Amino acid sequence: MKLTKEQEQEIKDQQNQETSTKRVAAPELEKILYEAIPILDHGFIRVVDYMGNDTSIVQAARVSYGKGTKKVSTDSGLIKYLMRHWHSTPFEMCEIKYHVKLPIFIARQWIRHRTANVNEYSARYSILDKEFYLPNIENLAAQSQSNRQGRGDTLQGEQAQKVLSLLKKDAEQTYDNYEMMLNERYDGSVINENAVGLARELARMNLTLNTYTQWYWKTDLLNLMNFLRLRADHHAQYEIRTYAEAMLNTLKKWVPITYEAFMDYRVGGTEVSAKGKIILQKLIKGEEVNVDQSGLSKREWNELMIAFGLKDKLI
Repeated sequence: MKLTKEQEQEIKDQQNQETSTKRVAAPELEKILYEAIPILDHGFIRVVDYMGNDTSIVQAARVSYGKGTKKVSTDSGLIKYLMRHWHSTPFEMCEIKYHVKLPIFIARQWIRHRTANVNEYSARYSILDKEFYLPNIENLAAQSQSNRQGRGDTLQGEQAQKVLSLLKKDAEQTYDNYEMMLNERYDGSVINENAVGLARELARMNLTLNTYTQWYWKTDLLNLMNFLRLRADHHAQYEIRTYAEAMLNTLKKWVPITYEAFMDYRVGGTEVSAKGKIILQKLIKGEEVNVDQSGLSKREWNELMIAFGLKDKLI
């Protein structure tokens, strides 16, 4: 990721602001506020604003005047209880806003999380930057044979190089055509003084989906955790997972007590169905169980066994 001198100066100016507030703050998050955290080859995330911290959650849960309690251990116990029992509304009292630069194809996947406020860079108004996402070779993979929306084995050698070459060639060619239709280059210079450019809202349709876009993305803490639970999971697409992992680190700096509970009960925990619970109870008692009598499908059975480390019982 490379920022322009203007962008670097803007970030410095934002970080050098001196403000006083009576609101609660998150000291560790304040240290990285406005900082551009690099993602992929040209992308980044920046925390540009937030509201509340761990004590705000406790305050909302108790509907009190104070900032929570004086004992961190007491606040921690309550937040863990809320997380454990799926009491979600207190987490909605905190909000955070990110500035994100990401490839368009990831933006289209990301926008499926419809529980945020989003304002995207307008290619009807401005010209998109000449920047495209090109994967590293180790992230080029064939289609999975068992998962219609996943990756299989990594491409090797000449085949991988050919794919990279095609991605780069297509992106550069379509961008050149984009500039030609606009009659304007991304730096603002005119290509042909005697030609009339196509409207920006039409010319943009020619661009490839690995072109970078930007947006401001604001959400509450509950919906941020819902997003991260899905997108930081190892099953998630690699490209969006890199953004989610960086956002996980900002979550830790913002609400460390909530982060710990989230990692324990949501990310590190697992859900069990009523039928699965019965199977586990029988296993604890030392009773014999099998998939035919369990009422579970083969897939459900194997997921349950893997979740509890019972690989010898996989079928």
